[in-house]
Amino acid sequence: MTPIVPSLEIAYGALRTNKVRAALTMLGVIIGVAAVIATIAVGAGATARIQQQIASLGSNLIMVLPGSITTSGIRLGSGIALTLTEDDARAIAAQCPAVGLVAPVVRQGQQVIGGNNNWATSIQGVTPEFLTIRALSIERGIAFTSKDLEAANKVVLLGRTVAANLFPGEDPVGQIVRIRNVPLTVIGLLAAKGQSPTGQDQDDVVLIPLSTAKKRVLGASQASAGAVGTVMVQATASSTIQAAQAQVRALLRQRHHLQAAQEDDFTIRNLEEVFAAQESSARVMALLLAVIASVSLVVGGIGIMNIMLVSVTERTHEIGLRQAVGASTGDILLQFLVEAVAISLVGGILGIGVGVVTSLIISRVAQWSTVLSTGSIVLAFAFSGLVGVFFGYYPARKAAFLDPIEALRYE
Repeated sequence: MTPIVPSLEIAYGALRTNKVRAALTMLGVIIGVAAVIATIAVGAGATARIQQQIASLGSNLIMVLPGSITTSGIRLGSGIALTLTEDDARAIAAQCPAVGLVAPVVRQGQQVIGGNNNWATSIQGVTPEFLTIRALSIERGIAFTSKDLEAANKVVLLGRTVAANLFPGEDPVGQIVRIRNVPLTVIGLLAAKGQSPTGQDQDDVVLIPLSTAKKRVLGASQASAGAVGTVMVQATASSTIQAAQAQVRALLRQRHHLQAAQEDDFTIRNLEEVFAAQESSARVMALLLAVIASVSLVVGGIGIMNIMLVSVTERTHEIGLRQAVGASTGDILLQFLVEAVAISLVGGILGIGVGVVTSLIISRVAQWSTVLSTGSIVLAFAFSGLVGVFFGYYPARKAAFLDPIEALRYE
């Protein structure tokens, strides 16, 4: 059998003789490889973005919300009644082994005034644990402490969006803002968090101590001074989230004196499950895009087969001469197979370059997150080689099994 190196030399000479035709044949492979790399990069970028947004919400997060209640046969909507209290939050922290941190929260939309500017945003009364649970960090200044909570000090932390609208081009730390005519001192600026998976701006927020919110700014519920709108719970680990949910549910049912036949008057949400579904959907979409892009490679392979069949027809006399001087069936088969694979691999290399550049352009122009991986590049290149072998085999076999006499007579 003819060695690989001479076959490569013959393939190079044949491709060089028909440069334009070889280039057009490679075009299908180039487009296919580039499409596979770019689509996988876009899909991986979407998955990475979802993972980043999930991480921005905080790890091992569980939200306990007020549920619905029934009064005189009328079932009120979820969250209408304030069925959760600060005492519930303290009990969860003390009596649920699978729970690490707990933070009760009250929330209300209000207008915030700073200097000559004002901004409508979400005012949240929280405890210091809230910052840890939500993975919030301070970019400038300091966070409020348990002492601020105990004394109901008039201090506030601003999100990036609020700070930019109230104090454009200025350092907000040390400035005074007013909420419902109550002056509060800005002691810290929160680091940027970006959008949540649901599309909400996580930087459009104002945080104040829970006691300050109830006693000085937002006011307490007339029905229950200890009522809160949400209880944020952080499980000790991702493996204990389900146990934490069960413990919290059992404790709250006991504290709220609910009978076995009664429904919960609260709602527990495990955000990990919701976002895991979103992440899974993003991965399925990325795989679907890659499969669709792979069709381009198949089309390119069909182009290679067509051109190789044409090449076999044009070089029929040459094949007959090679057979006459002793070339075996395997020699002819290898020669044409090498030519097909060479076209495919060269197209694959060029396609990698085009795919990388396309991914960068998509990221910059369309502002889509893209993630290039070595695995996707190797996969696309290997697939292009397999396309060359698969679609080049039939023309190579046809050439190898030509009748030598008929081949020599061919003009």
